[in-house]
Amino acid sequence: MTERQKDRPWLMRTYAGHSTAEASNELYRNNLAKGQTGLSVAFDLPTQTGYDPDHILARGEVGRVGVPVSHLGDMRRLFQDIPLEQMNTSMTINATAMWLLAMYQVVAEEQGADITKLQGTTQNDIVKEYLSRGTHVFPPGPSLRLTTDMICYTVNNIPKWNPINICSYHLQEAGATPVQEIAYAMSTAIAVLDSVFASGQIPEDRKGDVVARISFFVNAGVRFIEEMCKMRAFGRIWDKITRERYGIEDAKQRRFRYGVQVNSLGLTEAQPENNVQRIVLEMLAVTLSKDARARAVQLPAWNEALGLPRPWDQQWSLRIQQVLAHESDLLEYEDIFAGSHVIEAKVDTLVEECLAEIDRIQEMGGALAAVESGYLKSQLVSSHAERRARIEAGDEKIVGVNCYQSTEPSPLTADLDGAIMTVDPAVEARVVASLKNWRDTRYQPPFNHPRPCKALEKLKEAAKGTGNLMEATLECVRSGVTTGEWSEALREVFGEFRAPTGVSSAPVAVTAEKGTPLALVREKVARTASDLGSGRLRLLVGKPGLDGHSNGAEQIAVRARDAGFEVVYQGIRLTPEQIVSAALAEDVHCVGLSILSGSHAELVPDVLVRLREAGAPDIPVIAGGIIPPADAEELRKAGVAAVFTPKDFGITEIIGRIVDEIRKANKLDPLEVPA
Repeated sequence: MTERQKDRPWLMRTYAGHSTAEASNELYRNNLAKGQTGLSVAFDLPTQTGYDPDHILARGEVGRVGVPVSHLGDMRRLFQDIPLEQMNTSMTINATAMWLLAMYQVVAEEQGADITKLQGTTQNDIVKEYLSRGTHVFPPGPSLRLTTDMICYTVNNIPKWNPINICSYHLQEAGATPVQEIAYAMSTAIAVLDSVFASGQIPEDRKGDVVARISFFVNAGVRFIEEMCKMRAFGRIWDKITRERYGIEDAKQRRFRYGVQVNSLGLTEAQPENNVQRIVLEMLAVTLSKDARARAVQLPAWNEALGLPRPWDQQWSLRIQQVLAHESDLLEYEDIFAGSHVIEAKVDTLVEECLAEIDRIQEMGGALAAVESGYLKSQLVSSHAERRARIEAGDEKIVGVNCYQSTEPSPLTADLDGAIMTVDPAVEARVVASLKNWRDTRYQPPFNHPRPCKALEKLKEAAKGTGNLMEATLECVRSGVTTGEWSEALREVFGEFRAPTGVSSAPVAVTAEKGTPLALVREKVARTASDLGSGRLRLLVGKPGLDGHSNGAEQIAVRARDAGFEVVYQGIRLTPEQIVSAALAEDVHCVGLSILSGSHAELVPDVLVRLREAGAPDIPVIAGGIIPPADAEELRKAGVAAVFTPKDFGITEIIGRIVDEIRKANKLDPLEVPA
């Protein structure tokens, strides 16, 4: 039997970066040596949100969820001994995408690369940041301008680069249904393309070149059939939009090009070994169907719900891809789902419903108008609340979480503190010291950078006008400007933006009929408020630091509201000082802090100290997020009343526990009302 001709495998990546540029460079070179075929760079939150490591909001966040890149020197070290002309690099960066791409280009030039040969992707989808991930900086209009300028610059100067990756990944994590995920991503793509073509920077005969460089980044959940049909629907709708709205005749330019990361927030802390089969199923959803196969795949590690994966954990995920691509016969066949009436019917339904939702958004004025009005955010918060309610009711089953909970001891988690990688707290001080040294020496040999202030003034002048901002940004890079300085210059011109939270407009997702768990908690809330003589119990939900993953905080806020609390929720990106000031001003009975980025060890105790110093030591503080057991114990020793992690999936039960802590703090007898 002759061997069938196999298709070329997809790009295999691991989303990685931590601590410092030097440590991440070593990690990248090791992963490439293990057979990884592309790089996927994770930047830390200060870099993503445009702050230098010594900014007050960066405290506790430096090097936690990615690599800090503060200036050209960091970018040089990040890619040292990695030939960028030969590499395909994906960078998960949005608000500061132009800045990071400019540094990448300058480092490539210093390596002697021909920038027209550079290949890779910048995520650069700011719309979903307002809705789900929270690393936005500027208002929607200026943000779209930065994206537009980058797309036009790359099409004209770095033609193999994908300047934007329309990202629906985080929409699914924020609660989006398949219809919402497709419709919101496509509405974003329409807003971007409309802006690019209206800018006058692209000749009419090159519109196809722009469309051909638009890529997508999607989420693959565990509902295998639905996810695979979603990808087929994505492709069909993209073909229709680019052909009918933009007149692109070349079918190759209309091709739906996407990369995927399978669902990280769908991984469980309880029985985390089950995450391996979840990851495999989710990968199959985007690889089995040839006609809807991903161009690049990155898989999370089995232990991401516990903390930061170790290199071995990332290697395991890479090997999952390699076994499928090289040991199975997957790549030897045409599309095995072609002609399936079940698949076709599901795809047809998705396409019809998505087009209707896209039309609805266009009638509102497009994606940006739907962001500013709060429509998109409120829809996501509502659909997420409905899903959480199904999980709590047992209607949607998650193995090991709300069913089949009994388990043998796992050798994978026998040593929980050793089952994840931790970032040395001293890293932040070293990074800050390195930044200070850069600022002090950037005017001296061998650097001799032109004065950064001149480059920043040119950037601000360009921002006040209408010209493309990429050249002014490149000059800032070469002048030794830092990430925070570049962002601050644009903040002065563009201002900042606080996105709608979607909490106040979210409908009730869990019923409170007599005898239901929520009704019982409502009774506890009412009786406690009466005992305290306060009218209503008041809960402040705060997100200190730069962690913008607000899904959990929003769901706590919505359920507490439905349980009868008066909820104070001001969104993301707050300092401990701001949180304490709000707690005192609103005279709250409890402070709830949500952090998923790992900065809890520094920021939560700071809130406790500030409450004591303000004369309010009796306000109970609870914490929730991805918090390892050892850290949880330290927080409790510091005075935190309760710690909740992803295994605590019962939100109504959590609200009941909050009431218990309020009663305890106020020396009230426990209530016998079950919750």
